[in-house]
Amino acid sequence: MLIPKRVKYRKTQRGRMKGKATRGATISFGDFGLKALEPGWVTQRQIEAARVALTRLMKREGKVWIRIFPDKPVTKKPAETRMGSGKGAPEFWVAVVKPGTILFEVGGIKKDIAEEAMYIASRKLAIKSKMVTRIGYEAS
Repeated sequence: MLIPKRVKYRKTQRGRMKGKATRGATISFGDFGLKALEPGWVTQRQIEAARVALTRLMKREGKVWIRIFPDKPVTKKPAETRMGSGKGAPEFWVAVVKPGTILFEVGGIKKDIAEEAMYIASRKLAIKSKMVTRIGYEAS
């Protein structure tokens, strides 16, 4: 699963997901992309599940690019712990996603296979998303 090798700070604050994505909002590598329609946190497990679903449906044809990376630690306190006594230990990692962010890209496959693969991958994520096509793409 995706996890950073090193981080500057072990625990981070929750933060806000204000506004639309300006970076990572266009298809850069492949022909088709999965675009986020709402803000949210995408966990490392969701990213891996979506990647596996994509590659399985594509039958190892074409190429998959993962455009997000889980670099934010989420902390949790143990069950049945009293209030206070500091912040909990890091439990899992998330990628902060704003509306418009391209989550995954695929290339080298037919449009109907890409549509089905992107739909199944989108069902693995906790946020709404849709498939988009690269500008200037024409089916060959």
